[in-house]
Amino acid sequence: MAENLFATTRNHVVEALRQIVPDLPDAVLSRIEVTPTRDPSHGDMATNAALLAAKPARRKPAEIAAALAGALAALEGIDSAVAAGPGFVNITLSADSLRAVLPAVLREGIAFGDGAVGAGTRINVEYVSANPTGPMHVGHCRGAVVGDALANLLTKAGFAVTKEYYVNDAGAQVLALAWVVYWRYLEALGTKMPEAEFEALVPGGALQYRGEYLIPVGEALAARHGGALADADRRPLPEERWLDLVRDFSLDWMLRAIREDLALLGVRHDVFTSEREILARGVADEAIGRLDAAGLLYEGVLEPPKGKMTADWEARPQTLFRATQFGDDVDRPLRKADGANTYFANDIGYHGDKIARGADVLVDVLGADHGGYVSRMRSAVAAIAPSYSDRPVAFEAVICQIVHVLKDGQPVRMSKRAGTFVTLRDLLDEVGRDAVRFTMLTRKPDAQMEFDLDLAVAQTRDNPVFYVQYAHARCRSVLRAAAENGGFGAVDAASLGAVPLGSLQAEPELALVRRIANWPRVIEGAALAREPHRVAFYLNDLASDFHALWNRGRDDATLRFLQDAEPEATRARLALVEATATVIRSGLAVLGVEPVEEMR
Repeated sequence: MAENLFATTRNHVVEALRQIVPDLPDAVLSRIEVTPTRDPSHGDMATNAALLAAKPARRKPAEIAAALAGALAALEGIDSAVAAGPGFVNITLSADSLRAVLPAVLREGIAFGDGAVGAGTRINVEYVSANPTGPMHVGHCRGAVVGDALANLLTKAGFAVTKEYYVNDAGAQVLALAWVVYWRYLEALGTKMPEAEFEALVPGGALQYRGEYLIPVGEALAARHGGALADADRRPLPEERWLDLVRDFSLDWMLRAIREDLALLGVRHDVFTSEREILARGVADEAIGRLDAAGLLYEGVLEPPKGKMTADWEARPQTLFRATQFGDDVDRPLRKADGANTYFANDIGYHGDKIARGADVLVDVLGADHGGYVSRMRSAVAAIAPSYSDRPVAFEAVICQIVHVLKDGQPVRMSKRAGTFVTLRDLLDEVGRDAVRFTMLTRKPDAQMEFDLDLAVAQTRDNPVFYVQYAHARCRSVLRAAAENGGFGAVDAASLGAVPLGSLQAEPELALVRRIANWPRVIEGAALAREPHRVAFYLNDLASDFHALWNRGRDDATLRFLQDAEPEATRARLALVEATATVIRSGLAVLGVEPVEEMR
């Protein structure tokens, strides 16, 4: 596992501070940070240690900072440490300390940056979980990419991750799907039944999911069963004669299509959990029973929701969960007046099932319309976890906001196949998987974003996926040219990992080394914050540093990567180039994006 220079320096800071201020509480020491300086002229790193220690030590921050700077400056590998501002210490590492990162990168390959901060903690990341009633659309796409990249990130940081998809196959929406497929089935048999006439048969009197994507489902149903699901005149049979069969057929078809879409996006889950199956096992009733045994249920009547007129509200006695004891705004109904479980009760049962399977942390990646769901689910997990596990269990949510698709500067609103929205297939066909995945990670998930189809395929600096892949392609072109030259020896990673690096002294070269050295810290911080977009930001910065060095070489011959007159210096630069390409590949692997060997 690669050395994290920031973690190593932090250890030095903590040990030095313990000597200066003995008996500091662990709560203070745990908050000490060592971070990159915003201004390179201030050094490589800065620490807030003196500021944190001042109050418990009853000493001035500047006094502690001065003593800490003196202790750090005496350590091998640190060129200087200077007290600054109200109590910070700026640290400058020796060039040898920085350059020592490159052999580690070349030795470990894309595993460089793998961390142990997760310590094997078992995290269940549930994402996508789209209702199996239609094609995946661009909204699902963002959650799929964010969830998948987050799971990859957590794995790289040392967590034990399960990627899960929850199949909502038990609700009324699945029955509504079956009715529409049956209508399309009758059409496939040649029965041109007017929509209004068919709707009169449908419970609730309305057809949902009218998109053309269900036409082939009806045709496939007709191909398999012929006219067996209709009467002799190919008219509808009573629903008890066909509903279960058509529902199961439709679900199988839609889930197969969803899996295909996810595979095209590069998303593969470890577990697909059927809502119908786990409810049949009684998980919801079991969870309700556990809450009841803990004294957390009561029979009561809820206040009307805010904004409801009294005349619109019918007070009904229900089984309520004391959610307010666990931080929720109101107590929540788990059973309706007729004794049926609420959707929330089913969700509690499902999360209890995940805990029973061994999860220590439950992460739900949710759509923009689920913001109000978070506090109630967090309270439920806090309430039920002790009855399922003797370990602490946490619930977290990542909310993915709406994506607006643009082409030629105008909103793209429809797909003929889906009827009302842009499908994932549309998006992939237009710009390709790599552009979709990288672009979806160029904004924080909780920020709305515009996905510009033209920008996603543009070969310009403004297109982040192109900019990063171009940096990798440039790295590979340098290494190919060196191999073809033949005068610089072997240019594989193992050979370059053994070359002397002392000639890497120019500031643009060292800036690139510093960026590479920051990679393990980025992984650790992004994983702990559950923010995979930080990886995309980092890759853009790394690519920028590399492109800057490339461009400097055009103006300054001494910075060119390949110099026939200086084979040893060239080999050192090739080590830097190979390390840069390796870290780009490492980051792209987290994002689920393929590196490219050359741009075409």
